[in-house]
Amino acid sequence: MLEHGGRLRRAALAHGIALERWLDLSTGINPQGYPVPPVPADAWQRLPEDDDGLDAAAARYYGSAQLLAVAGSQPAIQALPAVLRGERVSLLSPGYAEHAHAWRERPTRTIALEDDAEQCADAVDAAVERSDIVVLVQPNNPTGLHFGRDRLLDWHARLARRGGWLVVDEAFVDTTPEASLVPLAGSDGLVVLRSLGKFFGLAGARVGFVFAPPEVRSALAERLGPWTLAGPSRWAARHALGDIAWQARARAALLAAGARLHALLAAHGLQARGPALFKHVEHPDAARLHDAFARRAILLRAFEHPPALRFGLPADEAGWARLAEALPACLGPAPAAPADADMRPTSAPIPAPRRP
Repeated sequence: MLEHGGRLRRAALAHGIALERWLDLSTGINPQGYPVPPVPADAWQRLPEDDDGLDAAAARYYGSAQLLAVAGSQPAIQALPAVLRGERVSLLSPGYAEHAHAWRERPTRTIALEDDAEQCADAVDAAVERSDIVVLVQPNNPTGLHFGRDRLLDWHARLARRGGWLVVDEAFVDTTPEASLVPLAGSDGLVVLRSLGKFFGLAGARVGFVFAPPEVRSALAERLGPWTLAGPSRWAARHALGDIAWQARARAALLAAGARLHALLAAHGLQARGPALFKHVEHPDAARLHDAFARRAILLRAFEHPPALRFGLPADEAGWARLAEALPACLGPAPAAPADADMRPTSAPIPAPRRP
């Protein structure tokens, strides 16, 4: 079993600090999640039914009916290697580790993410030529890197022509829905994963969707079996996906909060990249800084290769104030920024190359 963020109880025990005193910034989950209406009693008492309106609500929200509801992305990630043909697999590194873990029995290559964004794109471009399956997380977790949609379409087309597959995990794309590949769902050679854990803040409900050609969805459904989603989870997801007004407010609020977090980190000399829900900071002293924040009851996510920290969003002004106070205490004095410093967020997509 791989380690993930959100292990707040473990951190509280390790540092001897009461659970209620912690500020958890380790997960990249919307801290102001969807307010689920009271769950009716029959959602608990009856077996889940797949004609309850959830698929229709998801099709309207995501823009495609070529979907299969699953218990979060994780079951699909684990089952896809048994469904997709192809021996040569390429994955981003660093990336969401469950993907590499799922494909570990196939010959895999890692696409090393460099500081230079164009070099990263070139590395993926080369991997497309030598792979049967390319797995991308867009935006990437944990680094925040994402590629322009035109470039993704080019990679998909090249793989599909050879009978290959592009698998795209879009767990963090909801704040920029125009970047999604879901509108192409059903096309040969394309699998897109979405979930309600991050943007909607419903990680505990374990709801996700696989967008893929019918034969892939049928094979996954056969492997996963009936009743993959609990009745209360289906109820919560159907309401969240249908609440357009809440979605618009949440998207605007998260984009503003992401920009605020980027500016706060930059003010303390930290170069951050990432979508609205989190910022990734490479730092040679990441392990020590992670411990320093934890001693102040602020839980971040630390990574070893390369050393880095991931900052999620505080839930309220008290949380923002605690983070603002902890940054100089843990980091030391902020370095003076040059007069011409570019303080814009570094999460813009990498454009596709111009074709002659």
